[in-house]
Amino acid sequence: MTMTATAQAEAPAGRFPRAENRCRVVSNDPVNAEYRLLLVEAPATGLTAYAGQFFHLLCPTTHTDQPFLRRPMSIYRIDRENRRLGFLYKVTGKGTRALMTLGPGDELNATGPLGVGFDLPAGTQHVAMVARGVGLATLAPLARFAAERGARVTAILSARAPDLLMSRDELEAAGAGVIEVNDLDGTSKPEDVADRLREIHAEVPIDFMATCGSNRLLGLTRGLCAEWGIPGQVAVEAFMGCGLGMCFACVVPVRDAEGKEEMKRVCYDGPVFSVNEVTTW
Repeated sequence: MTMTATAQAEAPAGRFPRAENRCRVVSNDPVNAEYRLLLVEAPATGLTAYAGQFFHLLCPTTHTDQPFLRRPMSIYRIDRENRRLGFLYKVTGKGTRALMTLGPGDELNATGPLGVGFDLPAGTQHVAMVARGVGLATLAPLARFAAERGARVTAILSARAPDLLMSRDELEAAGAGVIEVNDLDGTSKPEDVADRLREIHAEVPIDFMATCGSNRLLGLTRGLCAEWGIPGQVAVEAFMGCGLGMCFACVVPVRDAEGKEEMKRVCYDGPVFSVNEVTTW
């Protein structure tokens, strides 16, 4: 099958061009009882993606599910050498149930890359990332990006139970030091995670933080960034209609530098924002 990208609409100033990428499924396997990893071969346009961006996937129709809207999916893996993209997803509804039926050789239509991803400051020496659940999908490419630029990376992975923890191998392969916490043994409490990060910071100062997957982790990250006087960013999750900034279905309240609240579109202005902007989602 020939992989192609359809004609691109002209992107607004400062935006990446968008394309409908016709991708070929390589594999679609379970990671644990709740999550699956979808790997696809992608055309050149799709491989311009960077950490924090997403694709809008056209889910197939099945005899039981006919999803109407595309599903936004964070990029979990960007493998330009082998021309592959990876998407980590949780099977929760008709769209992801339909995605689960895709097998090797099937075609997947994926619009993207979309949105604004992570902006790692030049000269960053130590990145700390804290993620829970599928939030790990967004942060994995950032770990690789930071490590390739010589930064130390510490990743704290949180889940309800040990058997739901994911991505340790992926992150360690990217060069990250990984710490796992979970609800069952009581190690995932925000105050305990914060104390762990303070210990790490005392040994090797952290100068950038990133988070995704939990409002509690957003609060933790914002607090530590303020305590240490460092920048931090959050990848926000939201339901989306168009994924292009036109339908305003994914707006969230944010605060500007003066504390004034306004609404921004997750798909267009984000999904990555400063931790000081986003109050909740």
